[in-house]
Amino acid sequence: MWLKWIVCSIFSVLMALPLVSVAQSAGAGNSVGASASTNTRCKGCLCPGNPCQLCPLPPHTDDPVPENEPVTCRLIREAVPPAPFLPGENEYFPNLDKSTMVCIRSGGDVIRNTRRAEGYPARVYCKPDLSRR
Repeated sequence: MWLKWIVCSIFSVLMALPLVSVAQSAGAGNSVGASASTNTRCKGCLCPGNPCQLCPLPPHTDDPVPENEPVTCRLIREAVPPAPFLPGENEYFPNLDKSTMVCIRSGGDVIRNTRRAEGYPARVYCKPDLSRR
């Protein structure tokens, strides 16, 4: 009987220790900054802050032109002037084709946006070759 009580008490203590340590670490992390943990979880180019300096394809009239626009994005804007066409309109597809060709010719990669992350409304983006600044 005595041995059974010792085994059960040791087992319950060992089971409770990981639960207490997880709860303490989760509680301490929440007050420090939830946005910092969100940024560390995001991987790839479709993250907040545009780490890869993506440019939407085709260029749209509502898209802001960044101050430090990569050469590839500037070449795309010169070859395919920004237009107000929305996806699905007949004029959208030739502009998408032209801007995709310019992106690839200038060393960029074409990325499809299937997640529609916040801050990235376009369906297709060009990831410029940042070594060609």
